[in-house]
Amino acid sequence: MSFDLAGKYTILQYVYKEFMDELMTNSQVHTFHIPVLGLAFSIDTPIRIGRFGISSVISIVDDILIEHMRKHYANLYGESYIPITVRDEDYRARRITAYLNLVQKIVQKQIAALKISAFEKGSDIVKYFEMLSEHSPLKALYRRMLNTNDKASRLKLQDELRDKIVPGNIDVNIMTKLDKANTGRNQEQLPIEFNDALASLRGFVQSDLNSSVILSAGLNSRLFSYMGQRPEFLPDENGTPRKKVILKVSDYRSALIQGKILAKKGIWISEFRIESGLNCGGHAFPSHGFLLGPILEEFKSQRTSLLSELQQIYAAALQEKGIPLPSYLPFQITVQGGIGTAKEDLFLREYYCVEGTGWGSPFLLVPEATNVDEKTRHMLAQAGKEDYYISDASPLGVPFNNLRGSTSDLLLQQRANDGKPGSKCTKKFLISNTEFTKEPICTASSQYQELKIEQLKRQNLSPKVFLEKLAKVVEKACLCEDLAASGLINSNGHGTAKERAVAVCPGPNLAYFSKITSLEEMIGHIYGRLQLLTDSNRSNLFINELKLYVIYMKQEIQKRLNSWNAKEQKYFDTFRRNLQDGIAHYKALIPKLKEETERYRETMRNELLALEQELLDIAFPVVAVPEYVH
Repeated sequence: MSFDLAGKYTILQYVYKEFMDELMTNSQVHTFHIPVLGLAFSIDTPIRIGRFGISSVISIVDDILIEHMRKHYANLYGESYIPITVRDEDYRARRITAYLNLVQKIVQKQIAALKISAFEKGSDIVKYFEMLSEHSPLKALYRRMLNTNDKASRLKLQDELRDKIVPGNIDVNIMTKLDKANTGRNQEQLPIEFNDALASLRGFVQSDLNSSVILSAGLNSRLFSYMGQRPEFLPDENGTPRKKVILKVSDYRSALIQGKILAKKGIWISEFRIESGLNCGGHAFPSHGFLLGPILEEFKSQRTSLLSELQQIYAAALQEKGIPLPSYLPFQITVQGGIGTAKEDLFLREYYCVEGTGWGSPFLLVPEATNVDEKTRHMLAQAGKEDYYISDASPLGVPFNNLRGSTSDLLLQQRANDGKPGSKCTKKFLISNTEFTKEPICTASSQYQELKIEQLKRQNLSPKVFLEKLAKVVEKACLCEDLAASGLINSNGHGTAKERAVAVCPGPNLAYFSKITSLEEMIGHIYGRLQLLTDSNRSNLFINELKLYVIYMKQEIQKRLNSWNAKEQKYFDTFRRNLQDGIAHYKALIPKLKEETERYRETMRNELLALEQELLDIAFPVVAVPEYVH
């Protein structure tokens, strides 16, 4: 086979075409996946829609919620349920294993039932094939079956279609920063393998799933070392690991660093999942002004180099372990964050040669797909652009996407107004602060906030400064409870819906979706069969992300006015320069948006110019130059 090497990305575009042609030969029947959504929102998404070939991700942070969901679904599906209590050895890992095994068992039963169902209107098997992309080879086979009049031929094609039915992947997410050390029954310190992140990983690897763990939020040396000790991540006799690893990253550098560390331990990264730093849901990890387009361009141009470098390191690690290098190493790049139209989705896949996309927040409006309580879902449907904001609500100290007026938001305000700030800290997944105590506590807890407020009172601050600092203290939300609340409300968990406050963490892109929709409608929107956007003037996803970065930069400069120094100056100089480089990239990109209208391209060009000027107009504080004494 020959390649035209005159074009810089000809090989990559060929690889992408090969991937699309072979899409139906593996477990992926859709070009998109549903990323992890909070703690509860995607906790049971595989049970809800996995039988339709849709891959999704379960958070395995909250073993308390997971154990509750296991009991709920065991009862619902007539499966046996034996409680795993905190008095049981390695209970966290065992709870996760038991739930994942139950989820897989339920999905397998659903698939078995789907395969023997009749091809008749309204049936799940018809729904399975109707929801596929019009470009899917499997959809073409389905259309061929529908247009076949000969009964015997039609039945033969139906059998062929049934053989090709596969469920979506049941993947799991571990936020690597959540790695609290734990104690035993007698308060003795347990070995590090019982830390939260390591126990979560063990729960996954000991399950029956043959799927992937998505590692997010950066490097955790303890976790990575522990992964290197697990044989489940090593190739078996057929050259295939039982468990695969996906890295969620926000830039090329972090992908390379983490990929090399894991490759040295004999762990292959089967997918790099690139996420926008700000135009995403949940915790936001703003890059130093690096925008999504230039990041994707770097992955595109360095793809061959990245694959080659990691493969060499991986081969050497396997050789040390006496394991031959597999003949085939899966290597995919996907992207998620702020995608809103079928044209944007297609452009990302074709121009940047990524193998798939992630659609998260829009599925919060799909009752069939996500575990969202009714009140919160209606609130999301009615929310406008001004209701979505990046907050400091997370006890992790990381920017957190939030919704104004959520029941969690209202409860925080009520507690502060009543003079009872903070929350009871029962789950303790986010404890990290030792400012006032020997043992770590959570900054959202009543204990911490009362101590912090007393400290502020003793500092003789001006009323204005005191109120500003007080607002920062009481803004912290109990995400352990509030991000899990909808799962308990919807499955008759302890306490009434009235007693539970729900935090929700949608990406700002959800502002453009204002209708509770069916699964067929949302997938139809993703594949361009219908239009669900309620704002026809929505900007391109790249423009929307750039706007978020400009706003973020202004806010961060404002926060630092009283502590501005040369270091801050240098950081924001770099930040602005990176945004300017991104703008230049997008200017060159506009003519390549061939699926869009000339009016669309002209609007994007004008928006870029306006944002470029707004960026130039941002004034930095003056750095005082020290006087030298001669």
